[in-house]
Formats: sequence, C-alpha cells, structure tokens
Amino acid sequence: MPTGKQRTTDLALIAVFAALIAAFSLVPGIPIGPVPITLQTLGVALAGLVLGPWRGFAATALYLLVGFAGLPVFASGAAGLGVLGKPSVGYLLSFPIAAVVAGLFARWFGDRRPRLLWMFLAGFGASVLIVHPAGIVGLMAVLQIDFAKAFAIDIAFWPGDVAKNLIAATIAVAVHKAFPALLSLRVAAVA
Repeated sequence: MPTGKQRTTDLALIAVFAALIAAFSLVPGIPIGPVPITLQTLGVALAGLVLGPWRGFAATALYLLVGFAGLPVFASGAAGLGVLGKPSVGYLLSFPIAAVVAGLFARWFGDRRPRLLWMFLAGFGASVLIVHPAGIVGLMAVLQIDFAKAFAIDIAFWPGDVAKNLIAATIAVAVHKAFPALLSLRVAAVA
C-alpha cells in the first residue's frame, strides 16, 4: 500500500498533467473543418507515457471532469456538458482510455531499444487504436455523416499526431531517464 507521501506525489502528478492537457488545449487551434487541431493529444500521450496507465487515466479523467464542471479548459475555451454535442466529443471521451493504452504500451515496450522508437509506437498506437476510431464515431454521430466522410475529416489529424507522438516520446524518454521509477507498477489509492 502506498505511503502518504506516495499518494501525495501521485495526486500532484495527476493534477499537473491534467493542467498540462488543459494548457495544451487552450493554445489556439488550427481550424480544419468541424474539429480544430490542438495540442491536447500531445498532453494525453505524455500523461500515459510518463505517468503510466492508471495515473495517466486519472489525469485525463480529471481534465474532462473539470471541463464538464464548467471550467473553460477545452479547445477554444469551451466548457460544460454542451461539448458532448460537438463534433469533437469522440476525441474528448477517448482521452482516458488512450492514456491507459499508451501507459500499458510504454510499460511493455519501455525497456526495449531503441527506446525512443518504442515510446513513439506506444503513444501513436494509442492514438490509432483509441483516439482516431472514437473521433470518427463522434463525427459520424454528431454530424450525421457516413464513415467515409468522417474518416476524410479525421485523416487530416494524422500528420500532426505523428509529430505530437514523436515529441511526447522524446520527452517521456528524457523524463524516464531522469526518474526511472516513475513508470512503476505502483498505483496510489485515491480516497
């Protein structure tokens, strides 16, 4: 069982990464169609790759809860439950699961060489397996369009996601080199 100091550290890391995702979402997005390109997914990948699956999940879930509660932390300063009716809903709701998947992949692949490649594949794999499919489903549901049209909108995000996941992997490798125990299996009980 984690000590009080470990729980405090975990809670601080979760809060910092939730704030980081919020800050990344407020950087002015590039409008391309119904969903702007932001740095949110960079923050989600970092949360999973750096904190591991469960703290990454907690950080992204906290980010969503704060936004749903009314703080303007979503892209373009959006807030509240109204974002559930926007074309970006699938992407937003996928963030906690994507952080879990990136964190699990990071744990599984983290010690393999070359480490940067494996961390990149961990983050990008979560994006391809979770974020993009959920985003496509959200686009289809909200915009009432078919899969082909939703996929055509989504594909515009792929080049940026490659770059963001490469940046996230580079940062994660550096962080884990400095703090090798950060990706440990320990999970604090949040009570």
